[in-house]
Amino acid sequence: MPDYLRMGFILMVVGMVATAILAATESATREPIAEAKRQETLRMLRMVLPPGFDNEPVNDTVTLADKKLNRKEKPVIFYRARKGTDASGVAYIVTAPDGYSGDIEIMMSVLPTGMVHLVQIVAQNETPGLGDKILPTKTDWLRAFVGKNRENTRWRVKKDGGDFDQFAGATITPRAVVHAVKRGLDFFVEKKELIFQPATVEKKP
Repeated sequence: MPDYLRMGFILMVVGMVATAILAATESATREPIAEAKRQETLRMLRMVLPPGFDNEPVNDTVTLADKKLNRKEKPVIFYRARKGTDASGVAYIVTAPDGYSGDIEIMMSVLPTGMVHLVQIVAQNETPGLGDKILPTKTDWLRAFVGKNRENTRWRVKKDGGDFDQFAGATITPRAVVHAVKRGLDFFVEKKELIFQPATVEKKP
């Protein structure tokens, strides 16, 4: 076999082996990564949903899309908590597109009455020491959302005539979060029946 053919054959074999190794590695890590994401979702849901539910919200979901939830209308998963057949709450992520340093992802939970139960920050890149005061590890600012609904609240920061504090030197971030939670609450109230539609259970033949 001429040298150039031998070299080409060797390179082809090496490429095939490398491809097989990469495929095996990806297959071996795919499930652990998916499970880690699932566990993180479960942790967040246990944190924000009201206690006492007896279903598995991670397996009781409905997926919806709307500009109120995020500007790009990406599908959002609504995790529904139930006690027996009664709805006890729902958790979902809304995105504030107008944070000081970009998008702020917020998980909010709402009771069937339309009252906010809890709000948590999922992802943000706000300025350390200023905008990042929205984080529960920095301040208890998020507690201001607890018990709020559309009727009993002026959904603006105090600088704009509302009920929510802003931070010294950082008004943009809290304003963005307040507006995003309000949009998320509006969507819930408008689509409540769809959000809490009975879970479908596949019957085995």
